Amino acid sequence: MPLFSRWRAERDLHRKATQFVTALFIEPAASDVEWLASAATRGDVDHSQWELRYARRALGLIAAQRDALDDRTASIVAKEISEAFARDRHIAAGMLETAERQFNARLSAYRDGLAARAGAPTPIRMGQTLFAFAGGTFKGQDANIVRAGDLLGQYLTEANEALRASFGTASLPENIPPSAVGQERART
Repeated sequence: MPLFSRWRAERDLHRKATQFVTALFIEPAASDVEWLASAATRGDVDHSQWELRYARRALGLIAAQRDALDDRTASIVAKEISEAFARDRHIAAGMLETAERQFNARLSAYRDGLAARAGAPTPIRMGQTLFAFAGGTFKGQDANIVRAGDLLGQYLTEANEALRASFGTASLPENIPPSAVGQERART
């Protein structure tokens, strides 16, 4: 690929990642923050906001890792998230490293929760994960855990929609099943 074309492609990929990450950095709904504060963080609204921010961003990065059309998407999204953290006005001076460490812990836990195939259903595992980080009771499957799982499911759906809006969707000719594409690439 000629240098100018490669530069344009990289610039376009960066623009798409910025658009996607902007969607991940929207603030959680006030009603969700208040609910989580009363249900899990003992009234700590700031802690509730951060847990919901971390959850949306982590699930967005997971969506990019699992569902992106281009293998480079996840790494450029991760880089853009890191840069967005550095610009985030909600992170106090000197606390960037702490925020990144906390984000990475949640990213790992949510990834594990989505990947697990045994135990409780995925929405319950995800709700329990949110409550574990928020400091609430997370051993059972009460209404709060169900609501948390539903909320995180909504975040994942929104992340996938934002991923498609930013990076596009796969399109195949009607006469070729998706399984045949992999076989055709293997032959070439």
